[in-house]
Amino acid sequence: MFDATAVADHVAAVRVRIATAGDREVELIAVTKTFPVEAIQAVMAAGCRAIGENYAQELVAKIEALTAAGCAEADRPEVHFIGHVQTNKVRLLAPVVTVWETVDRPAIVLEIAKRAPGARIFVQVNVSGEEQKHGCRPDETDGLVRRAGEAGLRVEGLMTIGVMGDPDAARAGFRTLRTLATSLGLHGCSMGMSDDLEIAVEEGATHVRVGSALFGPRVRDGHGDLR
Repeated sequence: MFDATAVADHVAAVRVRIATAGDREVELIAVTKTFPVEAIQAVMAAGCRAIGENYAQELVAKIEALTAAGCAEADRPEVHFIGHVQTNKVRLLAPVVTVWETVDRPAIVLEIAKRAPGARIFVQVNVSGEEQKHGCRPDETDGLVRRAGEAGLRVEGLMTIGVMGDPDAARAGFRTLRTLATSLGLHGCSMGMSDDLEIAVEEGATHVRVGSALFGPRVRDGHGDLR
């Protein structure tokens, strides 16, 4: 069971970090992946209206648990899907995802447009050039944004994952994403996590994705991620 009071304190502390880094509104997405449904309930109670999840079956199970606990659909948080999207999982995810943050190739654009017409999306860009990271290349972004728009999707912005390690090492990539988004007429920039959110906010983030700073350190799970 999560300590709701402790989570509320952590949410408040992260909001102070965001405000200190940039005196403007930035959406906090609580990354609840691999944590139990109680984590979602705790951040909801703390006033956080958006969560981030990575895995299709896990997300669907959590939404079912919220429903069983008496949470009406209208009272659910926004669900941002922040994991790599497989085309064969879009049908399963479509009823529960509010915002698709990792749209990185034409096949996913077409599948989301088919299963969730008019869906809200972010295009994921690999600004670091690291091979292990998903995302389209910066020079492919314009074409993918246009294709998504032509398919009827609502492109709200761009998303990236910063370089790991020294938080300041992510600055150049965040700056590239913000510049690219602005050049395409997009407001949204989803970038920055627990360790580098200040850098992201300084460089123009509109959304930050935070997990461990809210819920504590993760241990390795069956997916190889830190739980």
